[in-house]
Amino acid sequence: MKTKELVIMSLLAAMGAVLHTIFPPIFFGMKPDMMLVMMFLSIILFPKVQHVVVIALVTGVISALTTGFPGGQIPNMIDKPVTAFIFLALFLSCLKIKNKVVLTAVLTAIGTIVSGVIFLSAALLITGLPAALPALL
Repeated sequence: MKTKELVIMSLLAAMGAVLHTIFPPIFFGMKPDMMLVMMFLSIILFPKVQHVVVIALVTGVISALTTGFPGGQIPNMIDKPVTAFIFLALFLSCLKIKNKVVLTAVLTAIGTIVSGVIFLSAALLITGLPAALPALL
């Protein structure tokens, strides 16, 4: 792991933390998870397992510290590493596709859905939610 790669990943994580903190709510008070987008971008730029471990743990901890979801600290720390490795597996399995822009857009959408399901499932099991999981999806 080179210093240049670590610096780029840390800058992306820092930008994600700032955006995650200051981004206004859009839909019924829900804020988009900008840390997730920056994690996906880091995985796309550096698709190696050791990079994914580092960025997943960093984004999980920072996202847990800045979450506005009641009791969302532990689900965030579960969600980010699991989503990161699922995204890496999907990205590495689709490298032969020529159109990289469409590939990254589709994989980011899939990764966001996977992250949401993992986060809500973990929150349901750990903290309990006022509604059932299918009603939240």
